[in-house]
Amino acid sequence: MKIEIIVVYMPRYEKGHEANFVPPITGIHLAAITPPRFEVKVTHQQVEPVNLDTDADLIALSFFSGFAPEAYRLAALFKQKGKIVVMGGPHVTFSPTEALQYCHAVVVGEAESVWATLLTDAEQGVLKSIYQGQTQPLLNLPTPRYDLLPGTFFIKRVIQTTRGCPFTCSFCTVPTLNPGFRTRPVAEVIKDIEYNNFSQWWQRKVVWFWDDNLTANRKYVKELLRAMIPLKKWWLTQASLDIAKDEELLDLMQQSGCIGVFFGIETFGQESLKDANKRQNKAEHYRACIEKVHKRGIAVMAGFIAGFDGDTPASIEDMARQLYDIGVDVPFLSILTPFRGTPLYDKLEQEDRLLTGRGWEYYNGYNVTFQPQQMSPTELLQAHRMLWRTAFSFKYAAKRSLRSLFRLRLGAVLLSLMMNGFYCLKRLRNNAPVDMQRQINLPTVLSTHPPVSAGVLAPELGD
Repeated sequence: MKIEIIVVYMPRYEKGHEANFVPPITGIHLAAITPPRFEVKVTHQQVEPVNLDTDADLIALSFFSGFAPEAYRLAALFKQKGKIVVMGGPHVTFSPTEALQYCHAVVVGEAESVWATLLTDAEQGVLKSIYQGQTQPLLNLPTPRYDLLPGTFFIKRVIQTTRGCPFTCSFCTVPTLNPGFRTRPVAEVIKDIEYNNFSQWWQRKVVWFWDDNLTANRKYVKELLRAMIPLKKWWLTQASLDIAKDEELLDLMQQSGCIGVFFGIETFGQESLKDANKRQNKAEHYRACIEKVHKRGIAVMAGFIAGFDGDTPASIEDMARQLYDIGVDVPFLSILTPFRGTPLYDKLEQEDRLLTGRGWEYYNGYNVTFQPQQMSPTELLQAHRMLWRTAFSFKYAAKRSLRSLFRLRLGAVLLSLMMNGFYCLKRLRNNAPVDMQRQINLPTVLSTHPPVSAGVLAPELGD
């Protein structure tokens, strides 16, 4: 039996992509846990077309909320061709009944405990409608199938070391999707890091940890970093700002080859931080925390979200200057998007502020899906686009890049130059995020209008 796993994607920029940096781990992890008697292929729609004439017997579609219309379109076409179609991912976990209108079966939650059973059932013709994944320890996970990645991804070694996050940000689904905080045995992680069958030197050099908060368990991460020192890799991850308080951890990050860390800073407003339940962040400490990371030569990537109740058009547009002033090397700028199952969704629903009549295609992190408190939806969209244009203007991209030359280590400098150049090129080409209000008739969009739900989708590198 032949399996094709498709990581679904819809364009989030008006003119597509100039480059694609890193693949999500979903497809190659699912392929790795597929029993060997099945022939498996992985397609990343972001970088390669979907072959509707595939000879696969079973099509597995994984997707976020913002890509649901495309997933449903593909499912309908594959079903017409007699394929078995199954679905999973964050959107399906929160909307299984809706997804079942378009496919034969869904996986709810984490797939490890049910994937082999689902495939066996499909093989024997006894496929169930719903497979409920159970949370399990992260033990004996195989190395992701890097060999199935297309050559178009700049970085290929993505690794998940931990799962879950101890924080409960109001807009985030991680506590529901991946409950608890679990770690993989260090020896198994090191085995994945030692995988080097890549064609380019930088693909052999760079490790991207696909974790929500790699540093949450300090004892664990320090053990991992000590084991990584002899490997002489460059690595990146996502963490929380409180690592700035741990000098030993920062030293180990430097010694083990860290070149970049992503912080979910989100906002400068104290009231907005309270709304986000980001009480661990203190805006007045941002600059000092970033300086401590910079002292180790590590680049700082930071996520910022526009649309909290404390935001105004002026405060959003001023973020570009503030981001530079606190020392952020590469900003990632999105619009607040409420996810079903989060406190933010419940709050906006109770206040009757969720916008009706907007399909899932709006829930991509770059469009407005609710009524802001201090502006109209159009004003929020325009303020975000102005912030995006300013932050990635030649002026700010050049200033951040030049600054990195004097404070960062080689790998971090290359990261800063590459990412700032990438987004500056988008800006110069006027390749802004798609305004779905103007793109609703794209032929790839199956515009669905469900009871309003959502998903926070942080901008992906290379997206």
